[in-house]
Amino acid sequence: MNTNIIDYQPKSLLQRLNWQDWLYALLLVAGAIFAYSQYAKFMDIYEVTFLFGAAAVFSYIGWQWKAIARLVLGVAVVSLFSISLYHGDQARATQAFLLKFLISSQSAIMWMNVLFVLAMVTYWFAMYKRSEFTGKVASALTWSAVLMGFVGLMVRWYESYLIAPEVGHIPISNLYEVFILFCLITALLYLHYEQRFNTKQLGGFVLLVINAAVGFILWYTFDRHANNIQPLVPALQSYWMKIHVPANFIGYGSFSLAAMVSSAYLLAKNGVLASRLPSLDVLDDLMYKSIAVGFAFFTIATILGAIWAAEAWGGYWSWDPKETWALIVWLNYAAWLHLRMVKGLRGPVLAWWALIGLIVTTFAFLGVNMFLSGLHSYGTL
Repeated sequence: MNTNIIDYQPKSLLQRLNWQDWLYALLLVAGAIFAYSQYAKFMDIYEVTFLFGAAAVFSYIGWQWKAIARLVLGVAVVSLFSISLYHGDQARATQAFLLKFLISSQSAIMWMNVLFVLAMVTYWFAMYKRSEFTGKVASALTWSAVLMGFVGLMVRWYESYLIAPEVGHIPISNLYEVFILFCLITALLYLHYEQRFNTKQLGGFVLLVINAAVGFILWYTFDRHANNIQPLVPALQSYWMKIHVPANFIGYGSFSLAAMVSSAYLLAKNGVLASRLPSLDVLDDLMYKSIAVGFAFFTIATILGAIWAAEAWGGYWSWDPKETWALIVWLNYAAWLHLRMVKGLRGPVLAWWALIGLIVTTFAFLGVNMFLSGLHSYGTL
């Protein structure tokens, strides 16, 4: 008998943590305690729960994915520095050099847009040249775009309170703000899978849908001038918005990611870029994981939305156009997952389905606001 064989037991998460991980969590808790000490009189029990719950959730996510910990700390440092430059005066956004050109909410969001475009071009160039270094540059540009986007949202949150305390709100309440959120969530989801599967070849595909959203943000800003901070309509003045909307957009981002992966799958299946793209098995697995994650969060968001509707309008479901199309999206991906998991279906059929599903999802997200009216008509074009 070989006595040198060691019975290996994988370490638990807590056993894998080092002092940097604990310091990161301590900083988040300290930040939550500081925020509570400053603003407790303005917070109800739900907001206090969200505050400390967010510290716990982001600690756990940062432990599992170190890059997120660096992102959270980076966003916190840059956002706090930006806020310190305002001195309580909204007008300084166009007066102080760094605010005007770099880290006011609007400047940071514009930098996010520029960096996403550069990242997309760099990803495609990296795939064309088969350059590992260029791929790393593209990833760095994407991370930088995400950093600037979150800084923009955090500073915008602060700016809303500078306008007036009753105007202040979390910046996820209209089409301009949620399109930014969509870009950031979709990019983060992709960066997670890129690291896990080493799939920088897919960056150009995923950045296509992100830059479509960037195009909308730019049009919405310069043509419609819809980037100004507006007070919340009464129905949105609820703590449910803080969890319903992010959960919804994790779903939308995941479905969009799956659609772009499916487009790469269909090209590779037909011999286009096949030598440059990951294997069909990897693409199929990534498509499945994206839809599974999106479906889980979209289900949670739908349930939360029903609870919110009962509180705001007195009923869980009213067959409002937004609700009806949310149900259509849910049924579409429920059927996709049923065929994949229960029937064992694979290949081009599900890839085409995921790609067409993006059209259905886009209509539920944006088309309802354009062509239909109902209780959810807050973000019209």
